Order: sequence, then structure tokens, then C-alpha cells
Amino acid sequence: MKVMLINGSPHARGCTYTALREAADALERNGIETEFLHVGGAPVAGCIACNRCRTTGRCFVEDKVNEVLDALDGIDGFIVGSPVYYACAAGQLLAFLDRLFYAAGGRFDGKPAAAVVSCRRGGASAAFGQINKFFSMNNMPIVTSQYWNQVHGFTPDDVRKDEEGLQTMRTLGNNMAWLLKCIEAGRQAGIEKPEREPFRMTNFIR
Repeated sequence: MKVMLINGSPHARGCTYTALREAADALERNGIETEFLHVGGAPVAGCIACNRCRTTGRCFVEDKVNEVLDALDGIDGFIVGSPVYYACAAGQLLAFLDRLFYAAGGRFDGKPAAAVVSCRRGGASAAFGQINKFFSMNNMPIVTSQYWNQVHGFTPDDVRKDEEGLQTMRTLGNNMAWLLKCIEAGRQAGIEKPEREPFRMTNFIR
């Protein structure tokens, strides 16, 4: 089993990575393979609603979105991390997630996921909820911890002093490993995912 940890921070080894690394270490101690993907180090194009992905299954922009789409069948769970800017997630990460989830066309169904946010002081809960909405709209079990998945600090060394935050990351990793193993045990016992009804779109304007 494999979990991909997506780092949406411009800093490849900054505060967000420090939090994700703590969760990854817990996953690995539980026998779960991990893979990091850094998407915040360069500008990321937003979705232009061209809908080409609806026929090709890939985004017309050749970047890391397509890397994830190509590897998606081999990834069992996701942890998405972001710094907090103006009480919201990083712009590069949001553009990446917009295109990734739209192009995937439902392929995230049933894969456990979790959001992780890093902030100096405030705005964490707003950014946390923002990322979680991607999961809740795509039939993904959201993995929780002992508190909202957040760490505090201005530098990685600050984050390493946030004992509660790091414990929250370790608990998150342990909980995700447990859920992945439960899903696999259920699959082996013949328990199938719920059958989904055909999607019905209802517009608010009549």
C-alpha cells in the first residue's frame, strides 16, 4: 500500500514538509510505502475549462497533474499539505487540485485522504476546511487525528518544537495506516464498496 504526500509549499523542506514528514514516518513504521510530490516550487496553471480531460483522461497542460493521474491506480491514499496564506491554502496547490480532481473523473473514489496545514499563527482552520472540500466532493474517506491537522511555526525548527502539532501528525499517519489496512481486509473478505447511483445534477436556477 502506498500513500502520496503532496507538498504545496514553495519551500521543499520547510514547515509544511516538516509536518508531512512526521506523518510519513508514522505511515512507514506501519508498513505503508510513502511518496512525496512537491508542487509548490513553481507556478501552476489553473483550469481553463477546456474539457479535453473528459475525452483523454489527462490535462492538456503537461505537468505534475498528469504525473499523478498516470500513477493514480497505484496510490491508495493521499495527504495534502499547504502553508496558510491569508487564511487560505497556497495558490499553486489550489490550481493543482482543481485540475487534478476535475481531470481524474471520479478515480479518487474510495481512496482515504487528509489535509495538513502549516501556519505561523492564524487561519489554519479555514485553509484546512478548504482542502478537505476536494475530498468530501469525491467520495474519499477523510482521515482524522486527535485535533485539526495543523502545525504552527515560522521555521521548520519552530515546527519541531510544536509537540502537540507533531503528535497530531503521528496520530494522523497511524490512523491512515489503520484505515488502509481495514479497507484491504474488507476487500479480502469480499466486502465491496457501495454501489453508486447515477449522478443527478440539479441546478438552483429553474
